[in-house]
Amino acid sequence: MKQHLDSLWPQLNDTPLSQWENALAPLIEAALHPENNGNLPRWSAALDQIQALPKAEQIALNQSAVTAITPELTSKQTEQLETALRALMPWRKGPYQINALHLDTEWRSDWKWDRVLPHLAPLKGRKILDVGCGSGYHLWRMRAEQAKLVIGIDPSLLFMAQFLTLHHFIGDAATYFIPLPLEALPESKLGGGFDTVFSMGVLYHRRSPLDHLDELKRQLKKGGELVLETLVIPKEYGQILVPEDRYAQMRNVWFLPSVEELAHWMRRLGFENVRCVDLDQTSTDEQRATDWMQWNSLKDFLDPNDPSKTCEGYPAPLRAVMLANKPG
Repeated sequence: MKQHLDSLWPQLNDTPLSQWENALAPLIEAALHPENNGNLPRWSAALDQIQALPKAEQIALNQSAVTAITPELTSKQTEQLETALRALMPWRKGPYQINALHLDTEWRSDWKWDRVLPHLAPLKGRKILDVGCGSGYHLWRMRAEQAKLVIGIDPSLLFMAQFLTLHHFIGDAATYFIPLPLEALPESKLGGGFDTVFSMGVLYHRRSPLDHLDELKRQLKKGGELVLETLVIPKEYGQILVPEDRYAQMRNVWFLPSVEELAHWMRRLGFENVRCVDLDQTSTDEQRATDWMQWNSLKDFLDPNDPSKTCEGYPAPLRAVMLANKPG
């Protein structure tokens, strides 16, 4: 699974990221050891089945469903493809289209992208880090905007297998997945190596959100842009919510600030030009169970008598997109 990174390391030579191979290769090797995840052999077997199929003749990265069309498959190959894709369920971030198979993922990640993209500094020619990239859907959308190099990081090996599925068909030499968390990345003495850093849907899972923001800043070049998308609370609710136990049935939600409080955190850490460019109430059309994610989803986490509240009585998910810059 790590072989696709072999072409990444040479691209980092003579850049602030030149020490990544020595620092990260042993950690990646350890993360991919089968003893660390009992599901890895099953996911690897499914990926082997997928990688035995022909690569795509046509790709489309700039539309709602990231699409790969291969040479015509036999009925047996088509069955092999669907069986392998279903072995990699649940598919949470997408959607994707591989030949006639439409992977209708839990999240309509294209909706989020459509909200975020109009506000960004142009991505053409940029080196980008996407923290908590999931299956990598947004990585492909970034490449569609002609980003020069896109690296996604996420400790989930299932998400890595899903990313490598699309990577096999698309065959892109500028889009990569590293199965590690942000805190594993070394800090360069030469400064950050990325023009744009994304953190979407991660901050509220961090026990120390200020440390997370600071780690994001360290990965940015001077003048680089942070794109932060996270859960917030309505201004009238107060400055910050720390759930008693679960939030929308998630145990790992720690801090939900107001937009104003979040902007204060970012300025306190030295970010400049801090602004909220989008505020959106998550709908049950954007996050829902599908044939490719058959577990409970948002509608099951809301109060059935008052969808403006979670089932625990907190404000329903409200998501803000914050942009800021590292001082030049």
